[in-house]
Amino acid sequence: MDPVSQLASAGSFRALKEPLAFLRALELLFAIFAFATCGGYSGGLRLSVDCVNKTESNLSIDVAFAYPFRLHQVTFEVPTCVGKGRQKLALIGDFSSSAEFFVTIAVFAFLYSLAATVVYIFFQNKYRENNRGPLIDFIVTVVFSFLWLVGSSAWAKGLSDVKVATDPKEVLLLMSACKQPSNKCMAVHSPVMSSLNTSVVFGFLNFILWAGNIWFVFKETGWHSSGQRYLSDPMEKHSSSYNQGGYNQDSYGSSSGYSQQASLGPSSDEFGQQPSGPASFTNQI
Repeated sequence: MDPVSQLASAGSFRALKEPLAFLRALELLFAIFAFATCGGYSGGLRLSVDCVNKTESNLSIDVAFAYPFRLHQVTFEVPTCVGKGRQKLALIGDFSSSAEFFVTIAVFAFLYSLAATVVYIFFQNKYRENNRGPLIDFIVTVVFSFLWLVGSSAWAKGLSDVKVATDPKEVLLLMSACKQPSNKCMAVHSPVMSSLNTSVVFGFLNFILWAGNIWFVFKETGWHSSGQRYLSDPMEKHSSSYNQGGYNQDSYGSSSGYSQQASLGPSSDEFGQQPSGPASFTNQI
């Protein structure tokens, strides 16, 4: 049997039914969707400039842009409607930092989720052999949860700015020919941003998955087991002290009852001797 078959036969794929491995598999899948929808994006818009002199018009001006959205490097030429002159323009803004940060988080999250899933399936005994593996897993999960929140928020803001910078109405304002009322400028085609909107959604879904997985990873660490022992020890002490207190209370109750009965006897005797006082007084009279 080859090593790959031996490894597959030794793997416990039942671990995927547990929340820890199942969430890791979902994180792996959602990370792929996150960086694919953002890193693989390419789009564009189309503008039309209809000059008074029809020979100077350009009814199909295509402006293409793509990831990582360095829009200030996207240039295009438009007619000036003054002779055969052309005006070279560029889009406004550089949003590569937020986009690249988001995609980088998605790629590293995919790699770690893949490695963690393999460990859960094929090396589960070594993972739980000591506390080092769960502790590292817990720390990495917390860090990625924070990074997904920051990266998704930053990319959501960056995407909003990209939409403004690539809005055909905003781009038309950059053209000198469109500032003359005699020329007709209009947007023919707007960029489609549905995949970029999906990337933001998957970013926040990844944050929810990683944040929810913190608890399941924490249960594998020694911190959780030590906390359980700490809670169980005071409960045992409290129950033992309660049993001792109940026993002392019963013994105290029986002893007090006995003392009350003992003290009741003399008082009854004294009560029986009380009539002798008035009888002797009448005899004296």
